[in-house]
Amino acid sequence: MHLSDLSLPENALDVLLNQGISSLYPPQEEAMKHVLKDENLVVCVPTASGKSLIAYLAIIRKLLQSGGKALYIVPLIALAKEKYEELKQFESIGLKIGISTGDLDDSNPRLSRYDVIVCTSEKADSMLRHGVQWIQDINVLVIDEIHLIHDPLRGPTLEVLIAHFQATNPHTQLIALSATIQNATELAIWLQAKLVTSDWRPVPLSEGVFYNNEITFDDGKTTPVESTRKQPLFSLIEQTLTQQGQVLVFVNTRKSTTAVAKQVKHIVGSFLTPEDQTQIHKLVSSMRHHEAEHTSIDASLHECIKDGVAFHHAGLSSYQRKIVEQSFKQRLIKCIVATPTLAAGVNIPAQRVIIRDLWRYDPNYGMKPIPVLEYKQQAGRAGRPRYDSLGEAITIAKDEGTKEKILTLYIHADAEPIYSKLGSEAALRMHILAAIATGFVTTNEELKSFIDRTFYAQQTEVYFLEDKLQQTIDFMMHHGFIEGSDTMYTPTLFGKRTSSLYVDPMSAVLIKKALENTEDIQCSELSLLHIACSTPDVRSLYMRRGDTWVEEMLDIYKDELLVDVPVPSNEEYEWFLSDMKTAMLVNGWINEAAEEDLIQRFNVGPGDIHGIVDTTKWILHATREFARMYAFHLVPFISEVLLRVENGCKKELLNLISLKGIGRIRSRALFNEGFKTINELRGVPITRLAEVKTIGPRIAESIKKQINELPSDETTLTEYDKKG
Repeated sequence: MHLSDLSLPENALDVLLNQGISSLYPPQEEAMKHVLKDENLVVCVPTASGKSLIAYLAIIRKLLQSGGKALYIVPLIALAKEKYEELKQFESIGLKIGISTGDLDDSNPRLSRYDVIVCTSEKADSMLRHGVQWIQDINVLVIDEIHLIHDPLRGPTLEVLIAHFQATNPHTQLIALSATIQNATELAIWLQAKLVTSDWRPVPLSEGVFYNNEITFDDGKTTPVESTRKQPLFSLIEQTLTQQGQVLVFVNTRKSTTAVAKQVKHIVGSFLTPEDQTQIHKLVSSMRHHEAEHTSIDASLHECIKDGVAFHHAGLSSYQRKIVEQSFKQRLIKCIVATPTLAAGVNIPAQRVIIRDLWRYDPNYGMKPIPVLEYKQQAGRAGRPRYDSLGEAITIAKDEGTKEKILTLYIHADAEPIYSKLGSEAALRMHILAAIATGFVTTNEELKSFIDRTFYAQQTEVYFLEDKLQQTIDFMMHHGFIEGSDTMYTPTLFGKRTSSLYVDPMSAVLIKKALENTEDIQCSELSLLHIACSTPDVRSLYMRRGDTWVEEMLDIYKDELLVDVPVPSNEEYEWFLSDMKTAMLVNGWINEAAEEDLIQRFNVGPGDIHGIVDTTKWILHATREFARMYAFHLVPFISEVLLRVENGCKKELLNLISLKGIGRIRSRALFNEGFKTINELRGVPITRLAEVKTIGPRIAESIKKQINELPSDETTLTEYDKKG
């Protein structure tokens, strides 16, 4: 099918033609037949088969013909940014594109100005809770990666969001995009949608197993791998680079990503051209300039990138991950060694994918095989459109028996069916409270009717479902979130605020109890940090063998804690220590511990630190809101601690750090030079500020502009000082 057959406006066709898109792939053509009939649609096709274009075409067609808005929901912030950038190209045809991934206690009224809004499922759910009016104008709802309904953390929110939309916006056209799953028909029935499935890919994928110096492919053919390397992985990487391809290597731990990247950098580095080396040198220099705090992880990453290889995992900062991804797309980095999180993230194809590890450690079961769906996602990254005629996904076997098992259990196997995770206590209490707090559900019958629209209800026996619902309602009643009986549920002020703050009701119970305890206990920074890190919303750090110091810290600070310490023989004690360890990390952060010290002491990465800090900040915001209800005298103190968590600094820097572009490192440098407040920066020669460590001319100029002491953009530092 040619694009001209879709009856799109000329300017919309021009946008697509400028990208080299003139006709549709077979799965896209099949899908558009249903899109043109305004039918709901589930598209279940392999990675890189053009799923996103189907959604974009549905949005363009519907909005230009019927008006209204489109909501494009993705599971990850990084994916939201990628889709936002892709959709921005359609602003030339009159569509305004917006993005929202931030504050979950904010209705974002500015979003009403946009025609297409890209957001995460949590943000979309939050907007429903805040009752934003423009939600009623949604004519197209796109759910990207809908198979993640299977994910215990993100799945329930996605599922409830869809059920809510189907109840309140039945006219909305739903476009669900998915990887290949076994029970796609069941999913389509739930969504009252047409199903398009296909194995077609623009770049054919060949899956194989490497053993005894040859690759056995899924079609039975074999290919020798000629190499002097003893390690199979090294041989496969070298062969790929010899063919001028790029390679993704998937391993099962963060530690392995760094170790393998360092092991192969001498191989990859030998394939860099002089031009590559020049560009990589500039890249590493810019990374060093960007990083306010240099850590051992920075040093390791720079060392690898110099040789055209990088590692990638969730412990890296968002900036580091972005640089690695962009540099790979630009073909500067030839090889990435990653954990499976990369496979579920932004679109980064390679000529060859090597899946080294098909087993992963599970704290409850020990080593266990990864799901077929996860393997297929990793394998699906092989094959770069416009670069490759064939993509290869290769696993490694240690013997003939293992080779046969991989062929049977992974390569020739279907991905597992997906199941709803809405049945967990945490998910039910959070989403049922939201339904009652927003007035969407007011009686037991309405509650059952709402849950009956979910994927969970489709997969669960009714009697089991009713028991779980009653247990959740009893919990809500007992803790004062709702009042009433089966004939009428009424949310309390506590229930409404818990729902709008987007915290787990169990977190709200813990925070409320802790705030009430402040009458008897002197509240400190650690008191607040510990209660925040004790909530189920904050993912606590695991205790490790060498973490005996955590108990020592507990002994020192136990009188400041707002919750009782379990006895060591209690099974809750280990979790309590984990919460304490996490609180100590944030405590180190607000007392200006260097990132490198936190990395070493807590065995985390920059991404972990900022992830924990961001979640703690969110929970402290909720704590402050609850304090307005139950311990108003603490509001100023909580606000101060919240600011310190946000900026990672001691109290004395809060004035300086309010300047834009002046983080905790530069604020401390200014403070140590005697500039303790913004007012003390007035009248200081700009050249004097530029001499302060980490400041320099550019930042000094920015400071002067912010305090209205730089007359014009053209004024040089020397000229300004002479005039002064």
